[in-house]
Amino acid sequence: MDRLDDLALFLRVLDQGSISAAARSLDLSVAVASQRLQRLERGLGVRLLQRTTRRLHPTPEGRLLAEQGRALVEDLDALTTDLRQSAGSVSGTLRMTMSAAFGRQYISPLLPEFLARHPRLRLFAHLSDELVDVVGAGYDLAIRIGTLGDSSLVARPVAANRRLLCAAPGYLRRHGRPRTPAELAQHECVLLSGRDGRQDVWRLTDRRGREHAVRVQGRFETTLGELVRDAVLAGQGIGLHSLWHVHEELADGRLEAVLPDFALPESGIWAVMPQRRLVPPRVRAFVDFLVEKLGDPPPWERHAPPPARSRPRKRGA
Repeated sequence: MDRLDDLALFLRVLDQGSISAAARSLDLSVAVASQRLQRLERGLGVRLLQRTTRRLHPTPEGRLLAEQGRALVEDLDALTTDLRQSAGSVSGTLRMTMSAAFGRQYISPLLPEFLARHPRLRLFAHLSDELVDVVGAGYDLAIRIGTLGDSSLVARPVAANRRLLCAAPGYLRRHGRPRTPAELAQHECVLLSGRDGRQDVWRLTDRRGREHAVRVQGRFETTLGELVRDAVLAGQGIGLHSLWHVHEELADGRLEAVLPDFALPESGIWAVMPQRRLVPPRVRAFVDFLVEKLGDPPPWERHAPPPARSRPRKRGA
């Protein structure tokens, strides 16, 4: 940046015809301006100006630098102007990554309204169930579901993520309905595998606050939540789901809640961002928009069955 500033000074000297005039236009002393021109010449290893009693003239090297360097300075001026303007407005390209199913079902329908609110904004959305390196891949934010691990990222909660067990009515007619968490071990369960391995230990809390951890098993295992839902809808077994993913199937009777009096650990839906001193307005605006549209209560909770509530464990119990 010092070299570009010195180049800008050199061009100003050529435009003004003297070091003193250029220094005055940039609010510099003549001595400082002269030192910076000498620094530029030393750095390039060439003489840029021929000094006469009346006027400064560029050397052939100085003329070449002026011809090719002016575009650099003008581009930098334009870039810094754009950045200053964007710092106070929602513009630029918002790059985000999110779960494929949640992105299609809940984020995608919101994007036209958000873009209409901010006509200077461009958008790039990456949908994948793989955990993406937000910083390394150059994303402004990620929408993540679940319990967050320790990291240098900054997370803002968007909505609660209530989870429940459910099965198709046909499966429950054929195999019976479990009455206790322990009976889940005797049922066919559809398992999800993620970055932490197979999720085959289900932890349920009763109304007295006691936790029941059950290791479940089944013939169907997948890394994709949509396949869990499809398999459960097809009567393949009992699945553990986020309510946002199955609330429509529960409402129309294609799925039924299993062990509804027992609560599963809640997780969250988060907007995760790189740690920055200044959050770009485009990121702040989008996160605020998500909280506005998906916040308390989220749309999938508005017609959902009430959650199971566990009583706090008594001291000494």
